[in-house]
Amino acid sequence: MKESWTIRKGETRSRHGLVACQNRLAAEAGAAVLSRGGNAIDAAVVTTLVLSIVEPWLSGIGGGGFMLRADAQTGAVDTLDFNVISPFDLDPKDYPPAAGRDGDWFDWPSVVDDRNLIGYSSICTPGTIAGLSEALEKFGTLSWEEALQPAIEHARRGTELDWFTVLALAIDAAGLAKFPASSSLFLVNGRPPRAPERGVQAHIPMPAKAATLERLAKAGARDFYEGEVAAKIAQDLKAGGSRIRAEDLARYQPRWLEPLKHGYRGLDIYAMGGLSGGPTMIEAIGELDKTLPTHEPFSGKSALAFARALRRASEHRLRSLGHAGGASCTTHISVVDSTGTMVSLTNTLLSRFGSKVVLPQTGFLMNNGVMWFDPRQGQPNSIAPGVRPLANMCPIIAKRDGKPYLALGAAGGRQIMPAVVQLLSYVACFGLSLEEAFMSPRIDASGVKIVVDRRAPADVANTVSTEFPVEIVEDTLYPVNFAIPSAVMRDADEFVAMAHPNHPWAATGKEER
Repeated sequence: MKESWTIRKGETRSRHGLVACQNRLAAEAGAAVLSRGGNAIDAAVVTTLVLSIVEPWLSGIGGGGFMLRADAQTGAVDTLDFNVISPFDLDPKDYPPAAGRDGDWFDWPSVVDDRNLIGYSSICTPGTIAGLSEALEKFGTLSWEEALQPAIEHARRGTELDWFTVLALAIDAAGLAKFPASSSLFLVNGRPPRAPERGVQAHIPMPAKAATLERLAKAGARDFYEGEVAAKIAQDLKAGGSRIRAEDLARYQPRWLEPLKHGYRGLDIYAMGGLSGGPTMIEAIGELDKTLPTHEPFSGKSALAFARALRRASEHRLRSLGHAGGASCTTHISVVDSTGTMVSLTNTLLSRFGSKVVLPQTGFLMNNGVMWFDPRQGQPNSIAPGVRPLANMCPIIAKRDGKPYLALGAAGGRQIMPAVVQLLSYVACFGLSLEEAFMSPRIDASGVKIVVDRRAPADVANTVSTEFPVEIVEDTLYPVNFAIPSAVMRDADEFVAMAHPNHPWAATGKEER
């Protein structure tokens, strides 16, 4: 008789602080900060920096992101935009669309030689270091030097070389092999390394990145933009053909913005405004507030309501705001500290391994932010010099009765917003626990077809197909067919954390008292 086994990751509960993200080592580092008396911002910053080492293909100091913070005492919600900015000397003519690919609402036009996707021409000025240091200075209790120490220690030891790391390297080995510093760091004779035998532990040390972080710890975060580290970055970028210059780095500043706010089934939802997934998410839940049948959480009717709202919001986004790239690799971190203050932070390099460029002198991967612009001129979000692109990232925080209630976000490019909308609705409209919400099947409406999780009831695909083309797929590790979320939530006198149950190293970290 054949036996089947189901292994799943459940929620974590605590009366103290919690961290949820895509890697157990980063979650542990953030939780350790909470255990030592740090707050939600401290933990979020440390977790983000460690993630750039332990899963360097997803996010890092060569990228950008968004952050929301909700104060448990005052109820104030602050949002920080530290997304990437295109070079001030960028010339749109350097990115001609390839013949025969005009693009439509759900399909980017290609660029000749993929100049917007890979290599030095795809790089935008990164904002992660500026954003993290700004958040820490305003709301943290750790010094900048203290916040960098866990990442420095991980960089000295290096990324763990396990089967998942080898998979990530194998997928993008051809791109990494084009750049000597990238190939030297991640590959062996131009090929992905082999995973070690069982019981043997191996790592990919990052000495140049460790040295960069050590310099930033001593000289301060602005050294990345105006000091010794900035000079090395500018030299390497110019040598590789990038349009980014020292002046681009020196001019970079993160921005504190007013959050978007929208009521939804008894919750106050706060999201990033402007060039993010926030406005589209708000539009979708505005429609769902009127149309979602809350007594039928996994029915064809509810799935069709999701499909309609998500598709309409996405079409409006692409008509008025422009595209924001296809699939991408990102990390999301959700944190709650013992006071109940919450942080929702998304950081990205955009594509897996970003531009595929490791800067030779500083040892870290750079983003491919030009991918987020429309290469056609005269369009919303067209490629232009010195501007921020439209991003898919959609971190949110919900308040109930004036207190932080839920911090939620996801990784996965255009798949992010549909995931956030559905998980929020599962909790707010259907009354599911955080674990039940994360374990439940979803649809994705970010492409031409509505993608339906094979685990969904049969009437879901049947009903949705009456109005939209449908594709039924597995929720697989690769390709990533649905976004990878993480969240923390308040439940009476406890806090709850949940990481994506299907991602191999996604985890939660608990503050120990």
